Amino acid sequence: MDGDVSHVEAISHAQTVDAGDVLAAQARLRRYLPPTPLHYAERFGCWLKLENLQRTGSYKVRGALNALLAARERGDHRTVIAASAGNHAQGLAWAAYRLGVQAITVMPRCAPQTKIAGVAHWGATVRLHGDSYDEAKAFAAELALQNDYRVLSAFDDPDVIAGQGTVGLELAALAPDVVLVPIGGGGLASGVVLALKSQGVRVIGAQVEGVDSMLRALRGDNTLREPAATLADGVRVKVPGQLTRQLLAQYLDDVVVVREAELRETLVRLALEEHVIAEGAGALALAAGRRVAGKRKCAVVSGGNLDAGVLAQLLSEVRPRAPRRPRRRHREQPAQASLEPAIVSLRSATQSNPPIRAVAVRIRNEELTA
Repeated sequence: MDGDVSHVEAISHAQTVDAGDVLAAQARLRRYLPPTPLHYAERFGCWLKLENLQRTGSYKVRGALNALLAARERGDHRTVIAASAGNHAQGLAWAAYRLGVQAITVMPRCAPQTKIAGVAHWGATVRLHGDSYDEAKAFAAELALQNDYRVLSAFDDPDVIAGQGTVGLELAALAPDVVLVPIGGGGLASGVVLALKSQGVRVIGAQVEGVDSMLRALRGDNTLREPAATLADGVRVKVPGQLTRQLLAQYLDDVVVVREAELRETLVRLALEEHVIAEGAGALALAAGRRVAGKRKCAVVSGGNLDAGVLAQLLSEVRPRAPRRPRRRHREQPAQASLEPAIVSLRSATQSNPPIRAVAVRIRNEELTA
């Protein structure tokens, strides 16, 4: 591989991804990954897309598998290397195992033991380096340049974004009016907005206070700051993606920032009231959803790879407030309509090539202390 890291990234960022790529990803993945279920969390008044029940316990396997399948179609059989805090590494390891591809994952030393063990289980090579995702990412890029490996970004890659967008396609049958997604580097949010933007669905991102690099980038603040320590290690990204930033600046409807205490309480309530085990990033969208109005809103539970010790500590320390009395209402059932109308609409949207509409990102930061 010739050139430096910035040259490699520039080539990647020059690539584009659209709704047609999401449809192509769905066609590739359907034989490997069945749709994940929906669950109505009545005490939260919100539907949950249970990606914690996905292969390897996270939506990340969608993007990794789609990227490997697309590379095989292009005739690229190089060893793949990726940096990850855990879930992308596990998804890549499982996908590489299924397809017989060599994979190397670089993980920060602080990565949860549950995720490190999950990567090793599927036979991928694990390299522990640095104390953050960004340090692991720099080391992975260095190894790739030295050995002609293919770098697979956890979020800033067109094939990865398209694969994550299949979450949005599966949500089309629910006919939601609002979908909430956690944002770290922006891969999941970018894929979901591409899948749902032609359906008139509002897509709202969720970030943690002090771990909001994408939010600041969308506001034009490119200052690099060390992310705060957080339970949501899966979204603790110092430098957001460039391709994802462009997509979210164009199509994302809103960003909600939650406090760490809100995130911890939501995770515990999910476990105790809904019997859903989510990791920190997995509970983030639902925590943000408590501030978002919607007749039929859905939060993506992005992952469930939580260390047992962390869960036990949270259950012993966090005392959730009693939920408010429910309003008298009729429980809605998910629409049973086929995905075909949504797919036809997406195809027509990509064929007509509509002009890109700039959507101002509104920063909803109310209720946060100064």
